[in-house]
Amino acid sequence: MRLLLNLIWLVLCGLWMAIGYVIAALICFILIITIPFGIASLRIAAYALWPFGRMVVDDPSAGAPSLVGNVFWVVFAGWWLALGHLVTGVALCITIIGIPLGLANFKLIPVSLLPLGKQIVEVP
Repeated sequence: MRLLLNLIWLVLCGLWMAIGYVIAALICFILIITIPFGIASLRIAAYALWPFGRMVVDDPSAGAPSLVGNVFWVVFAGWWLALGHLVTGVALCITIIGIPLGLANFKLIPVSLLPLGKQIVEVP
């Protein structure tokens, strides 16, 4: 079932979301000082590409720099991304077929809001 949902997700919205996150990562890499945000954006892109069967957990080795980075991220990009995922998720949940895709969008909200200090792991 996860494979089917991931394939539908990939075709309908996952590929476009991943491309957007990769473009944002490339911009962050060009600006050099924002490289940690670029790495986080690539992590979100990989998660947005194939979200079913994976989940976000806190990284136990993350410290104060992740907290400071997350504050900057929320102010400049995180709340826009979270709002976009919320609106898209609500729109997808209007139809019965779109409910699993809407729920996957809701799963992306925490990592798009606070990406630093997070890991994406496979669900057992």
